[in-house]
Amino acid sequence: MIGVRAKSRFPASAYRDAAVAFMQDLARESDTRPELAYWLQPDTPDMPTLWIGEAQLLEFLRWLKHGINRPFAMLYDLSAIDERMRLVRGEREAAQPASDFTVVYHLLSFERDLFIRVKVPLSESDLRLPSITPLWPAANWYEREVWDLFGIDFAGHPHLTRIMMPQTWQGHPLRKDHHARATEVDPFSLSPHKQQVEQEALRFRPEDWGMARASEESEFLFLNLGPNHPSVHGVFRVALQLDGERIVDAVPDIGYHHRGAEKMAERQAWHSYLPYTDRIDYLGGVMNNLPYVLALEQLAGIDVPERAQTVRIMLCEFFRIASHLVFYGTFAQDLGQMSPVFYMFEDREKLFGVIEAITGGRMHPSWFRIGGLAQDLPNGWEQRVRAFIDYLPARLQEYEGMVLRNAIVRKRCRGIGVYDTAAALEWGVTGPGLRATGLAWDLRKRRPYSGYENFEFDIPAFDGGDSYDRCRVRVEEMHQSLRIIRQCLQHMPAGDYKSDHPLTTPPRKARTMEDIETLIQHFLNNSWGPVMPAGECCVPVEATKGLNSYQIISDGNTTAYRNRIRTPSFPHLQMIPQMCRDLSVSDLIAIIASIDFVMADVDR
Repeated sequence: MIGVRAKSRFPASAYRDAAVAFMQDLARESDTRPELAYWLQPDTPDMPTLWIGEAQLLEFLRWLKHGINRPFAMLYDLSAIDERMRLVRGEREAAQPASDFTVVYHLLSFERDLFIRVKVPLSESDLRLPSITPLWPAANWYEREVWDLFGIDFAGHPHLTRIMMPQTWQGHPLRKDHHARATEVDPFSLSPHKQQVEQEALRFRPEDWGMARASEESEFLFLNLGPNHPSVHGVFRVALQLDGERIVDAVPDIGYHHRGAEKMAERQAWHSYLPYTDRIDYLGGVMNNLPYVLALEQLAGIDVPERAQTVRIMLCEFFRIASHLVFYGTFAQDLGQMSPVFYMFEDREKLFGVIEAITGGRMHPSWFRIGGLAQDLPNGWEQRVRAFIDYLPARLQEYEGMVLRNAIVRKRCRGIGVYDTAAALEWGVTGPGLRATGLAWDLRKRRPYSGYENFEFDIPAFDGGDSYDRCRVRVEEMHQSLRIIRQCLQHMPAGDYKSDHPLTTPPRKARTMEDIETLIQHFLNNSWGPVMPAGECCVPVEATKGLNSYQIISDGNTTAYRNRIRTPSFPHLQMIPQMCRDLSVSDLIAIIASIDFVMADVDR
């Protein structure tokens, strides 16, 4: 597909230069290579968005990964859009190529500190693309998810089966013509025959995954670890192929916790969807709100007051500590230490006391709003915050002696579940799992958002790439979070806690009793919710477990047309087979503990 290269507008920020430099590199190359022809979408200020044809896909992506200088080494995300019911279809087709379904590839260059988006249009009569698993092994689960939820086929995929929905499911749930509510279909009933069929569908058959039942020397044992085993941290199954205690291969099996969070976004008002975001990484609290509201604020052109940005950072870092305390305690517990988790959960309760005093909620306060915060900081917040950040460092020092300096923990974790930086990039690993390989790359430093550029903190990184270093990174991150919170305490700006923009939610009440137009605006925003301008935006953040983002597409309505949630835990679990082969089952428990995931973050 060859088209005119439209001029695009990029954010007026440090990222503009990176985006412009990339477009210049691409233009120079495509002038001499017709197979790299592209069309630049003009209305995406968040990142450069390129449309290419199906026939060009593999060559285009191969060039971005291997041919360009400062390449795009990571497949950050892969998703799709059912375009058939856009309200502003005529305007959309003027701004992008005609497409019934669009497959979207997000790529990340760590050398450029730049995300880009590559789109491929598809006709409803030919929903088929070549698999990119030969380029990025991380594409395996992403392509399975797109096939499962949209029905788009990927030729050459090694095992294109359902991943979120049961194997017996009929239809593809993220298509617009698939029902969203149970009330739209006949009441559910489970006959004895249906129960038998469903149970049989859950049976693990090694041959389906290319596994032999025996070798020349011995017969293999196949063991289900989970989906109800405490060491797998949720409803998650790993089917193990064992030769005695040695792991020959493993098949991670997800989807048991899938709740259709992306589908629910299509029928919830923009502001009423906020509590749903809390339940994605349910240990991350308001950290889940942040990428969602940042994307909407950029889409609507809302400037957030400096005070609100600083409070957001303070609360996010509190939740980073809360999440890491859960990881730290359960990591030690999975290795056989029973005491640390009780001490660390006690500290987490103290932390929740501070959060509750500020927001009124504990684990899921849903406290961020489009344009700012739900309310201002309460009187006395400084004393509660100062008391906690003065209290925690000594406790962390004590825990280091209990866990990290424990000789048994070191022997259980050193050299276990090792991968290097190159492998991490191939598999889409971000956050502490990436920094444990020696790459000190943190989005808060490299692409600051919400005011992080105003704070001093270090990026902890270790180069062992094993289960031990993944723990060490998170422990050091808690110390850095305390530094950030102390700076928030010492330099909290004065001013408003919410923007005066008319699309903030809930809208400010000023002048509602003075003129009818303001009263109507306030009433509609509280009942129907704001009407976001048509467009597309994605703002990643450095969440507790890695990079998290919401790719939001609006067709000028009160709900999202498409809301893609990219979570860090999804690609991390996909790496388990590579991390555990030729190790023992007890080693696998240490590896799973070191990944730090929650299944709601995986399954959504």
